[in-house]
Amino acid sequence: MILASASPRRKELLGNAGYELVIAPADVDETRLEGESPCQLVQRLAELKADACLKTYGVLEPGQTLLAADTIVWMGTEALGKPRNADDARRMLRELSGKTHHVSTGVCLMRGTPSGVDQRSFVETTDVTFKDLTDAEIDAYVATGEPLDKAGAYGIQGGAGAFVARLKGDYNNVVGLPVTRVQEALSRPDFA
Repeated sequence: MILASASPRRKELLGNAGYELVIAPADVDETRLEGESPCQLVQRLAELKADACLKTYGVLEPGQTLLAADTIVWMGTEALGKPRNADDARRMLRELSGKTHHVSTGVCLMRGTPSGVDQRSFVETTDVTFKDLTDAEIDAYVATGEPLDKAGAYGIQGGAGAFVARLKGDYNNVVGLPVTRVQEALSRPDFA
């Protein structure tokens, strides 16, 4: 499988699921379009990354698979990307404290066929509720440096796992890729 991502979390999730990977990250403009919902954004970005990777990589051989994904943390209509600095991480974590937010991952799968490429895209959303966080908890977590390279300023698989009061949906989606849904899509008989 060609993985159009440099995410160590996606690489680990797919590796644990038994996939042999060729890492070929794709760089695309991730600017949100006016009026675009968070789910529309991640699906469009996953498809753009898949297209960019395919152009760079070349032809997919029959049966060869390419996967591209993009994950967003959001509340209401606000997308919470990676924090600019420690103060921005604190702001985001205060915003998430005691509330439910959403983590959506857009996935684009391409598989080579004798006549070209078959493509499937989907978006998986998980609802995450944080407990009420104290300033001391937020400061201690930010001091670890962990939130600085993560959308929404947290990694559920790390220290912020202790912040989660409830989770509705796929845990791995919050880590970075809904592996079960990917496997289901890849095993469908109508996906060449």
